[in-house]
Amino acid sequence: MTEQELEKQLTTGAFAPVYFLYGEEPFLAERASRRIMERAVDPAMKDFNLNIYYGSDCKGTEILDTAQTLPMFAERRVVLVKRAEGLPATTQEGLLPYLANPCPETCLIFVAGKPDLRRKFFAELKKQPGSLEFKKLYENKLAPFISQEAAGHGKKIDSAGAELLAFLVGSNLQALSSQVEKAALFVGGRPMITVEDVRSIVSQSKEFSAFELARFIGEKNLAKSLATLQSMLTNGEEAIMILGALASHFRRIWRIRELLDQKLAPAEIGKQLKIHQFFLGEQVAQAKKYATFELELLFDRLYRADLALKTGAAAATVLQGLVFDACNGSL
Repeated sequence: MTEQELEKQLTTGAFAPVYFLYGEEPFLAERASRRIMERAVDPAMKDFNLNIYYGSDCKGTEILDTAQTLPMFAERRVVLVKRAEGLPATTQEGLLPYLANPCPETCLIFVAGKPDLRRKFFAELKKQPGSLEFKKLYENKLAPFISQEAAGHGKKIDSAGAELLAFLVGSNLQALSSQVEKAALFVGGRPMITVEDVRSIVSQSKEFSAFELARFIGEKNLAKSLATLQSMLTNGEEAIMILGALASHFRRIWRIRELLDQKLAPAEIGKQLKIHQFFLGEQVAQAKKYATFELELLFDRLYRADLALKTGAAAATVLQGLVFDACNGSL
């Protein structure tokens, strides 16, 4: 089954008797199960016709007995089994006959993160018409996901805003969804979420602070770099996380520097490295401030800083020295 087919079932009410929602994106699987529940059970009858179990904490007989019980004052009963990968082997074995002949008045939903598909039970579940795998979203799929989330709140988000949010938050779909919801509330009656709105709502986040620190160092702005670093350390940011953010940022700057040295135009660089136009100008400007040999020295400095932190050196001393040297060209 595809997500489009599931959406059609939700719209028409033609629910499958068994669903198997699994994969590396638990947020999407959980949300799909929630949507099925909301559509398949009359809210007024949930107390009578909705049962929720957890894989490692239930017996197969409980699931079977409930799934085979006719709904009360409704046309359908929903039985949800969360963390189905934790179902004991004996429970899995006992549920196999039901999968071959499920009760038509019941909607039995199994939600699992990383089930062992080699086991007979999960292999049989995967054959069900209601089986749907939620694969990990690649980086280039995050901005479309953000746009869909915004649409769910009746908003649009400009492409730069979606790119910035994806860059700052990463691939955690739960966190992305939460930030989009915040943005939708932040803009109020306005139909469009802009990149400045995104900057405003995430300005207090750890990710944004790291983003700003990397940008100020890239601009060789010592005063702002030190001030941002001090704020991060005061707020309890982990030094290793800060180093990781800097390494990630300057890997891109180094790649831009290499392409500039090959005489590529900024537009072509953006295309090759998939950098949104909104960020391209400032990142190209940063790359122009560093010669290739400086970036080589910077990464050696990052490596030495990492070793120093892991051998007990004071985080503030290590990071302040790194920032000072990077901004003053004394690597």
